[in-house]
Amino acid sequence: MSTDAEEIKARLKKLNARATQAKMDLHDLSEELPTDWEKIPEVAQRCHEAHAMLMAARKEAAAL
Repeated sequence: MSTDAEEIKARLKKLNARATQAKMDLHDLSEELPTDWEKIPEVAQRCHEAHAMLMAARKEAAAL
């Protein structure tokens, strides 16, 4: 496997882990509602950003 392919695979793995953790954080927050309801926008934004980065990286990898 070339270095570029290895770097892309490593980046996707890292972004996937980040997105999965963000999803779990959002899920955990929803399970605890109404406790910490004030954190909804912050946690949701982190989850949205993590998934947006992952989807963009997947699209970029598919184009290569």
